[in-house]
Amino acid sequence: MRTNVAAFGPDRFSSRELSRLEFGARLLDLAEDVHQPLLERCKFIAIFADMIDEFFQVRVVSLQDKVAAGVQTPSVDGVRPRQQLAAIRERVASLIERQDRLVLDVLLPALAQKGVAVVPFVDLDVSAQSSLTAYFDQHVYPVLTPLAVDSGHPFPMISNLSLNVAVTVRDEESGEERNARIKVPSSLPRFLDAGAGRLVLLEDLILHHLQRLFPGMVLGRGDLFRVTRNADLSLDEDEADDLLVALEIELRRRRFGEALRVEIQEGMSSEFLDLLTTQLEVDKSNVYVSDAPLGLHDFWSLYALDHPELKGEGWSPLTPKRLLAGEHVVDIFAAIREADLLVHHPYESFSDSVEVFIAQAALDPAVIAIKQTLYRTSGDSPIVASLIRAAEEGKQVVALVEIKARFDEAANISWAKALEDAGVHVVYGVMGLKTHCKVALVVRTEGNETRRYVHIASGNYNSKTARNYEDFGLLTDDAVITKDVGELFNYLTGFAKIGNYERIVVSPFGIREFLISEIERQRDLGSAGRILIKTNGLTDPSVIDALYDASMAGVEVRLLVRTLCCLRPGVEGLSENISVHSLVGQFLEHSRLFIFGHPGEDRDRVYMGSADVMERNLDRRVEVIVPVDDPALRADLLDAFEVTWRDDESTWVLGSDRRWRRRQPVTAFSAQDEFKRRALAKNRLL
Repeated sequence: MRTNVAAFGPDRFSSRELSRLEFGARLLDLAEDVHQPLLERCKFIAIFADMIDEFFQVRVVSLQDKVAAGVQTPSVDGVRPRQQLAAIRERVASLIERQDRLVLDVLLPALAQKGVAVVPFVDLDVSAQSSLTAYFDQHVYPVLTPLAVDSGHPFPMISNLSLNVAVTVRDEESGEERNARIKVPSSLPRFLDAGAGRLVLLEDLILHHLQRLFPGMVLGRGDLFRVTRNADLSLDEDEADDLLVALEIELRRRRFGEALRVEIQEGMSSEFLDLLTTQLEVDKSNVYVSDAPLGLHDFWSLYALDHPELKGEGWSPLTPKRLLAGEHVVDIFAAIREADLLVHHPYESFSDSVEVFIAQAALDPAVIAIKQTLYRTSGDSPIVASLIRAAEEGKQVVALVEIKARFDEAANISWAKALEDAGVHVVYGVMGLKTHCKVALVVRTEGNETRRYVHIASGNYNSKTARNYEDFGLLTDDAVITKDVGELFNYLTGFAKIGNYERIVVSPFGIREFLISEIERQRDLGSAGRILIKTNGLTDPSVIDALYDASMAGVEVRLLVRTLCCLRPGVEGLSENISVHSLVGQFLEHSRLFIFGHPGEDRDRVYMGSADVMERNLDRRVEVIVPVDDPALRADLLDAFEVTWRDDESTWVLGSDRRWRRRQPVTAFSAQDEFKRRALAKNRLL
């Protein structure tokens, strides 16, 4: 008789927050990997820095709010908010120390050996110093604004993630000391070209010329600091008369939200640090000291340098073979009528499939309507341009723009206004939910009938990320699926209640129940059952417990989880039949797959779509997953899972002790390289 899953208590779960930080540790593993090209290693530093910034802006603030409110209720792993914050502080400090040592002792010296040297201004020769001083006079000095801090000058507002100089000056006549702050302008390049392969940091140039900003004063210390603020939006949709205006106001407030973290460099005076923490109302426990440059997000600028010999082999996505007719893209609607089409990005081209789908629809006289969700899109989005063109052509065009997509709110507001100006019907989603599904519907008149075509995907309608994110998309004219999607848009744009869909599964209200039901079907098969899931995050306690229950019944469970995983595999009596892998490589693994059973069985199911197995996706977002019924496409998805599972070059394995360990290469098999090889072979280019 099996033990009840709940008998294992909260220890059966791992901390969501610490699991996120362990993804950061995997990024640092890659930055340390000597087999990676040098600028690729720098890229992983930039990704790590971005991740830590977002972690504080979104996750830490939630815990701090709970502590401030006196909340003592533990999370599902049994840890209280104050304990979580202490554990986060300890882990972040260790990761930042590891990052600093890697940057200062390994990466920067290695770059210098390759002719890309980040050097102090004082180490430059006279000619190079004169050139950068001229740059300072012409481009930097005019935009600098020293702000005094004294009884007559209140402490300045420090914007989120800005880099700043704190300086102490003394009036030689009166002997009075004063403090001032200077914002390092983000509008200028962080790394300045000093010639002969040398780069100088912008803040170093400013520090060297501080006297220009304080003539007649005696300069003291100049110290760098950076502030991270709350990025969560406090938006009451029920009270907002105009959601667009309310969000714009809230975005302006977010630049100066509650301070969460202060980063300083080693050696800052205790007096200014006291002033900083007092004015920002930040506890000293939230001060992080670094001796590497602050704001290593800007390592993206290093990665952008024109040094292809220091980067990995580039990849150009290929046009799916079925969409090629010689050198031209075929009629995409005819191709879909022939058979459903599955596209795998970035190995197959997003622009030659998804963008063509919308572009051809915009110009096709037979198309009468286009409906599409937009969660995140690129700055020069061809899809938005096509929607505008379609509206100008007189078609009915509906765009559901999710203006609450975190960190893309401002861009989406801009797109929403541009679309509305062109005559597109723009809606902002469902009250209280984010619309995260990636769905497009084209309605076309063909003879005496009206036919619908649909694209459902795991990835955003963003041509830039589609070159770097691994995703699947399904193009189909299946009558039932397209009818379901039509009903979904009625729900999203009108007052219709969420429907009883025949084929697609929609959250909220549907995906969790569906997943648990399918897991239980496999559980009832015992050792004959099988569950394969690929997701970005696995945190939902109910689904995790269902997976534990299936494992205890003998079901094989294999999970590909890129970032957060609150499930503990390999625990005796609980999860011995569960294995968890995480692939972190050149492309960001972003697709979501749900495979139940073995091929050919009565109960085997293959689904793909936008939903992660996290509470936010299952309860607070509109998500869609879709069955893939075409035998060849089902086989492709299953094969994609198996290829990814085989990877032993860029894969980490989660242990029962909650630690991720890099898989030791046996065959040195790279899943992402294999997908490239297959794409080339499919197009007969190999």
